[in-house]
Amino acid sequence: MIYRQLGNSGLHISEISLGTWLTVGMGVDKHTAFDCMQKAIELGVNFIDTADIYNRGESEKVVGEFLKTINREEIIIGTKAFGPMSEHNMTQGLSLRHLRNACEASLLRLKTDYIDLYQCHRYDVDTPLEETCYAMHNLVERGYILYWGVSQWTAVQITNAMRICEKNGWRKPVSNQPIYNLLNRSLELDVMDVCEKEGLGIVVYSPLAQGLLSGKYSRDYIPTDSRASSELMKTYFPVKRMNDDFFDKLDLLKKLANDWNMSMSNLALNWILNHSPITCTITGASRVSQVEENVSALNFKLTNEQVEQIDLILDNAPVDQYSGVRIGWGIVKRGY
Repeated sequence: MIYRQLGNSGLHISEISLGTWLTVGMGVDKHTAFDCMQKAIELGVNFIDTADIYNRGESEKVVGEFLKTINREEIIIGTKAFGPMSEHNMTQGLSLRHLRNACEASLLRLKTDYIDLYQCHRYDVDTPLEETCYAMHNLVERGYILYWGVSQWTAVQITNAMRICEKNGWRKPVSNQPIYNLLNRSLELDVMDVCEKEGLGIVVYSPLAQGLLSGKYSRDYIPTDSRASSELMKTYFPVKRMNDDFFDKLDLLKKLANDWNMSMSNLALNWILNHSPITCTITGASRVSQVEENVSALNFKLTNEQVEQIDLILDNAPVDQYSGVRIGWGIVKRGY
């Protein structure tokens, strides 16, 4: 396993980490969830990510039970707050009141004295940003959390939060958790660059597009044991991406992966980790073999030439709306 520093913090997180959305506490039974988490740890994974909204706390409860079976000090736990935890309007958002209550509730469900990385699950337009920043700083000061981060915030929102924290001498966010994969590259437009310059680590979720990039789906075949076939999980599956254009490109990517003696998931995860601002990829798993498959991606390292071949097939990198010229992270702008 390889570990990368999480932004400007002292945390070092495994390049392949384990997420719990739609699986732990929902799509898979507790025994299977325990097996997946145990296998991940055996393979060097040290970061498990969850959120209070995942099945309204059930995911955190299972993770909490698992934590009692291992050495807590060797595992980094990340969770999040924002989404509604009940039908009451006061059990959501990023207000000082809700973040305090949500954090205490997460600590109880996780059966732990502290949360390593506490994240604002989305941006709250109904709460002043200064209040949210203070609330997270206050949770650090109280010892409830060690570090805080954001998820799916824009470049402007991240920058504003950094300036507010600097002005007030508060603890700044150390990470951002955005969606990023071969099919969704909007992160490259400006957020990746801002995170790199501001010193935020990037822990990306859905690196395999919920399994679409695992290689197990084809035009005419959906595995019966897959997320797309599950009554519980298929509601969130990106069915809209399963069109002829996608499968045309997927077939070409599968051929590249085969030529390079790697699996499709190995290729997809390697492509993400090839971008230096990325700290880790948060992968989901509903069985132990998927954990093993995801971690095996670290046995490979794509060359720049291979990345270029992938980009030529995808043809989906961010471009300027007027000139059509490639823009975003890693591109040096010249002239007008």
